Amino acid sequence: MDLLFEPSTWAILAGIGLLAGFIDAIAGGGGLLSIPALLTLGINPHTALGTNKLAACFGSSTAAYTYYKQNLFTPQLWYHTFIATFLGAISGTFIVTLIDSHLLEKLLPLMIIIIAIYTLAKPNSMGCSTFTPLKQPATRIKQWLQGFPLGFYDGFAGPGTGAFWTITSTTYHKQPLLHSCGLARAMTFTSNLTSLVIFLTLGQVNVIIGLSMGLCMMLGSFIGARTAIKFGVQFIRPVFITLVLLIAAKLAWDAWV
Repeated sequence: MDLLFEPSTWAILAGIGLLAGFIDAIAGGGGLLSIPALLTLGINPHTALGTNKLAACFGSSTAAYTYYKQNLFTPQLWYHTFIATFLGAISGTFIVTLIDSHLLEKLLPLMIIIIAIYTLAKPNSMGCSTFTPLKQPATRIKQWLQGFPLGFYDGFAGPGTGAFWTITSTTYHKQPLLHSCGLARAMTFTSNLTSLVIFLTLGQVNVIIGLSMGLCMMLGSFIGARTAIKFGVQFIRPVFITLVLLIAAKLAWDAWV
């Protein structure tokens, strides 16, 4: 682990953290950069997941706050989604520490490829001009049906969680894209923080590396969120589609090749 203290290694981790935070604030999926980077340092998989959760908390909280300050996220409307995501993340995190996720690794690329195809085939999948922000909370069952599975998945594995949140929030609740991005960032922060507490309790977090990457993710997330808000759907849609295709290709390579 001496390599961790070389300046070049810290510079690489900082650059990856910055880019991961930027990508995550726009479309989700920053973990596809940060987790492999941690694994290449020789960190065991569970500690890599826990360390990434620490770093991701900085990025997702910054992005969520940025969307909130721009009135693109209203916490009062999503009370049950918070609870469902919290409980889902607890369940997923405990289970991933007990079982082998080999089957999920095989299925995950297929799930993300389906999302990419759906996004390309459905013009309104990323929102349209008739979609308006919710004024009243979505029904309790709709919030639980979305929040618990996505919270569970983020606790169990994580790659692409933000992308799942963005696409389901837009199609499921008929929200404008930027409001879906705001909801996605708030809920990924919820599941990240929940999982982090569990990983810390189990001693599966490298705090120094997590804090270092987290500060860079925070900066990247701030820049990414401001960029998404400024340029809107015309910028987010191609970034989103490109990202999900890259995520699918990366996971397919790891799982099948």
